[in-house]
Amino acid sequence: MSSDKFNSIVKQGVSSQALGLALKAYEWADKKGELTNKRYLTIVDFSLPSTSKRMNVIDLQSGKIVFNELVTQGKGSGSGKMATNFSNVNNSHASVLGAIVTENTYYGKHGYSLRLNGLEENLNSNVKGRAIVVHSANYATATFARTNGRLGTSWGCFALSPDVSKEVIEKIKGGSLIFSYAPQIMNDANYA
Repeated sequence: MSSDKFNSIVKQGVSSQALGLALKAYEWADKKGELTNKRYLTIVDFSLPSTSKRMNVIDLQSGKIVFNELVTQGKGSGSGKMATNFSNVNNSHASVLGAIVTENTYYGKHGYSLRLNGLEENLNSNVKGRAIVVHSANYATATFARTNGRLGTSWGCFALSPDVSKEVIEKIKGGSLIFSYAPQIMNDANYA
């Protein structure tokens, strides 16, 4: 990615540290042959509170953020505004960090949803086994955040507002990278 495009994305509100590491993760996953939808890179920045639009879907061709959305954290990551704990352990109900690839869509308990697969043994290899997916939830809306001072929590899933979840899923399904970021990932990532 050119420095102009990188700087443009940062000016649109993405942390330079999160973007830099996400691009390394993208290259790492691409070299492993994991990415088939190479146009989009999604960054979830858990260094921000749940009341901030901390999910950014970036069109890598244009360098534009096509979605900037609220997204939940897992209950095991903290019930306040901030995600403070992350876990790959079954039944932790925590969010995971690192490189995650999108798979296929399905209709489930939360409607139209997107299956995910964690790519990093030490950070998120249990994503599929824990059924961590992208789905919609009424507790992931701006109205919920205004009323409660925070978003609701999932069991580790990336829950979005029902107003945007289908559109987001349509863009990122089928082999794009979701990079789940928090500063502590620098200690554990395969590509840091």
